Amino acid sequence: MTRLHTLLLKIAAMTLALITPAAAQDYPTKPVRILVPFATGGINDIVARLFATNLSNRLGKQFIVENRPGGGGVVGTEVVANAPKDGYSLLIASIAHAVNPALRKVPYDPHKAFTPIAFLASSPNALAIHPEVPAKTLTEFIALAKAKPGELQYASGGVGGSLHLGFELFKLTAGVDLLHVPFRGGGPAVIDVVGGHTKAVIATVTTVGRHVSSGKLRGLAVSDAKRSPILPDVPTFAEAGLPAYEAGNWIGIVAPAGTPDAIVAKLHKEMSVIQELPEVQKALAAQGADTAKMSPAEFGAFMEKEMAKWGRIVKERGIKTE
Repeated sequence: MTRLHTLLLKIAAMTLALITPAAAQDYPTKPVRILVPFATGGINDIVARLFATNLSNRLGKQFIVENRPGGGGVVGTEVVANAPKDGYSLLIASIAHAVNPALRKVPYDPHKAFTPIAFLASSPNALAIHPEVPAKTLTEFIALAKAKPGELQYASGGVGGSLHLGFELFKLTAGVDLLHVPFRGGGPAVIDVVGGHTKAVIATVTTVGRHVSSGKLRGLAVSDAKRSPILPDVPTFAEAGLPAYEAGNWIGIVAPAGTPDAIVAKLHKEMSVIQELPEVQKALAAQGADTAKMSPAEFGAFMEKEMAKWGRIVKERGIKTE
């Protein structure tokens, strides 16, 4: 490379450094799509639409939620991985984002294909059992499971899903053995436990909440640092005697790797403000969710930790997708 070429490259880099912050000041100049790699109606979709509405109001351009389900979240994730690196294609990332690389071959590099922007919310799960199960507390349930290894059945929303892996992590942490019965979705799994066919389930607090309140299920523990307002009488896993157990859904937003730092910083700042809005916190609480703040770097480190954690669970339990 000649000195002239080197000089031109340096000039180009300096020019880009000056232009990028200016471009971020004007961003967005057209609609931005927030892609949710799941169907409408779930917690990921609800959180995406909540933040999209507020981003549209604050930045003066539409933030449009686009649902692209398929492959357990892989189909939509690949779309954003291959999108232009200009800040106009964003992705809702959740626990599935961390689990999928361990379960299946994904058509993108989960460690390098995305730039973290913001952690948006967390949504805890709850362990619930059918009332006929002779256990009033988590400690009693663990003792019962140890006394009857492989006999008690638990339901999940499907092989490799977050609820399945959450229960497998519980089995490892508690040192128990229960038989897995998969269903097509968390809703049907909970209904089966309500009917008494299977005996236990780990599902979102919103999914099990009304059944626990009505007495059709018995809540044993919630996977959060504090009790859920939806299930105020159900202790946390730590309170119930299993502090090492930590699992629940989380929701954040990422962009294709290479998206300008100034745009990432602007989006992060706006989302941090939105998280503080009382109406946003109220809407999240209604879904059993809560906000939490992380810098983009902290969110990136969190996702790496989650990928390592769930990769270990998949490997140790020998879980394979059907």
